[in-house]
Order: sequence, then C-alpha cells, then structure tokens
Amino acid sequence: MKMQKFIMLAGIAAMLAACGGSNKIVEPADLNEQRVFFAFDKSDISEDARNNLLGQSLYMKNHKDTKIKLEGHCDERGTIEYNLALGARRANAAKAVMVKDGVDAKRIDTISYGKERPWKLGSGEAVWMYNRNATTVVQ
Repeated sequence: MKMQKFIMLAGIAAMLAACGGSNKIVEPADLNEQRVFFAFDKSDISEDARNNLLGQSLYMKNHKDTKIKLEGHCDERGTIEYNLALGARRANAAKAVMVKDGVDAKRIDTISYGKERPWKLGSGEAVWMYNRNATTVVQ
C-alpha cells in the first residue's frame, strides 16, 4: 500500500513539473516596442504580462547601458483625464515588476498617453484589446 501511494505521488509530482515548464521567461532579441496587455479598466499585471516583463528585465540585466521608457496606453473609452491616470498606473505597474526583479528604477522612465496614441485604429473590442497596453521604448 505504501509503495502504491509513493508511485502515485511520484506521478503527480512529474505531471506538475511538466506543466510548470510552460511559463518560461524568454529574453527578447529586441526590447523596443515590446507590449504587455491589460484587461478593460485594469492595471493588474497578468501572468503572461509578468513573464514578458521578466524577459525584458533579463534583457536589461544583460545590457547594462540600456534605458527605456514605459508608455501607458488605453482604449478610446473614458475621459482624457481618466485614461491618462489609467495609462500611468499601467506603465508604473509594468515598471514595478522590472524593478522588483532587480532592474535599477533610474533606467526606466514612465509616461502615460492615455487614449491619445492608439496602436490600432478603429472601435470595438477587437481593436480596443490591443490599445490597452504598456509599450517599451528604448531610449
């Protein structure tokens, strides 16, 4: 009975280890124009966004002279003032992930463009989902 439990636990551990490999942190070849995306009216960092930002952080650690600007963007809904504030929260949330991972905060500037500089033109969720982002620009 003990051996069966051991084998079962070993099998579960192997499955969990195999599943954990899907969240790899990958250093991008080019840091410029990297984007992380946000849900509607949110500045929370998703797991995909965190992995992307950790890859960017790795790039920054391996290229000590690189400085970036994180631009916060929103979709066209909401007032100018509201979207500027939301864009700032998004850019700062992205910066916080990289700083927590060891990148010097002095190497990362933030700015919010709110809804004033959409990445994609048009209306509707199929467009808006792309405009809710934080974009990395190498300085």
